[in-house]
Amino acid sequence: MNLIQHFVNGELTSGSSKKKGKVFNPATGEQKSEVLLANRSDLNNVADIAKKAFESWSLKPALQRARIMFKFKELIEKNSEEITELIVSEHGKVYEDAKGSLTRGLEVVEFACGIPQLLKGEFSENVGTNVDSWSMRQPLGVVAGITPFNFPAMVPMWMFPIAIACGNTFILKPSEKDPSCSIKLAKLLKEAGLPDGVFNVVNGDKEAVDAILENKEIKAVSFVGSTPIAKYIYENSAKNEKRVQALGGAKNHLVVMPDCDLDGAVNGLMGAAYGSAGERCMAQSVAIAVGNIGDELVSRLSKKSETLKVGPGMDKNSEMGPLITKEHLEKVKGYVDLGVKEGADLVVDGRNLKLQGYENGFFIGGCLFDNVKRDMRIYKEEIFGPVLSVLRVKTFEEATKLINEHEYGNGVSIYTRDGDAGRTFASKIQVGMVGINVPIPVPMAFHSFGGWKRSLFGDSAMHGTEGVRFYTKLKTITSRWPSGIRSNAEFVMPTMK
Repeated sequence: MNLIQHFVNGELTSGSSKKKGKVFNPATGEQKSEVLLANRSDLNNVADIAKKAFESWSLKPALQRARIMFKFKELIEKNSEEITELIVSEHGKVYEDAKGSLTRGLEVVEFACGIPQLLKGEFSENVGTNVDSWSMRQPLGVVAGITPFNFPAMVPMWMFPIAIACGNTFILKPSEKDPSCSIKLAKLLKEAGLPDGVFNVVNGDKEAVDAILENKEIKAVSFVGSTPIAKYIYENSAKNEKRVQALGGAKNHLVVMPDCDLDGAVNGLMGAAYGSAGERCMAQSVAIAVGNIGDELVSRLSKKSETLKVGPGMDKNSEMGPLITKEHLEKVKGYVDLGVKEGADLVVDGRNLKLQGYENGFFIGGCLFDNVKRDMRIYKEEIFGPVLSVLRVKTFEEATKLINEHEYGNGVSIYTRDGDAGRTFASKIQVGMVGINVPIPVPMAFHSFGGWKRSLFGDSAMHGTEGVRFYTKLKTITSRWPSGIRSNAEFVMPTMK
């Protein structure tokens, strides 16, 4: 049985804990590896190593740090096929989707290559007589990332390239369900010239997470996952005086207006609802049909959903792969059962899908509900699977109100040919990321990713300039160089004259 270790101080290590988790191939249902799970002592030891590494790494010129990011970018591109296959083997998503997610992570590395420019401060000459003032951004110290199973390359790469480029050292606690990708990234960083101890991977469960939250050397925590855990991370990070950005769950809506390009909307919904088997925080799991468009929308969606090509991720014909674990498969099937019980119309039922040769894989077909109501749990709760719900409303205003009243505010889209409707929607909707005729509005690396309401805890979004601000602290200096004659003491609030 393959054993996945930690990567600490530039090398693979077992740590002191004997706890292990199981890693499966979701397509076959077979266990492919064991992963070591760190205890509190292991994590605290890594934090001490990262703290020591910070002393020298933080003093490196930003240009030197950027050059390592450039080399890392080159190595990612060189090893992209191997990394993509690692993602497929442990997560299950189809090859092209896995490759695309790696590309979106690589874009943040490219952004981090510009860190000398991004860290430039501001300068004001002569704010008072012979007094100058300027600002600078300096690294925090040891920072940590706790990342989910659904994007084992992309989400960690939304965090650590910027954190490291800013001069911090980093501890990554990836999902124990698919940890191999993080180990590969750590090895490539070392090959790129990153000093030992600057980037460390610690596999673990809740014990390791709690150790991160309570360790006094860790100054900031970045998290992506479900809303209950995001709230837990946020509260306990704040209690332990850490900066925190905790991205939570989602229930993303796509509004289909009567005037839209319906083929474009249907194709957008198919990819956004069923891509990555719905295991995306940006998945569009609710379609809101406005006016009289509902019947035609459901008809076209049902035909495409019934012919969705489901199969193993390495099969080039597959459009959707399996879910991550057997337990998650049962959870998603349970939500479909619940939707039927609640009275929604199950137009397409993917629960009984069986693939020849992959009978033990964690597969489910695409599921489509019609006539879903706002008080149903399948509408209110995040399912995180290939289940699309269609709600019908009469007006644009009703659709907007429905979305604004939902507890989640991660991503949303509208399909329309009406520029006024698109502009009004973008302005009035209470959601962090908005698409107009774009089904999955994930911002580019030089913008920032983050939702509103219970989709984000903390006041900082991820990557882009928001990421630079999160991983640095601001220092402002005010200086005067006296001519040799000292002034008398002043006992009032200083003002610039």
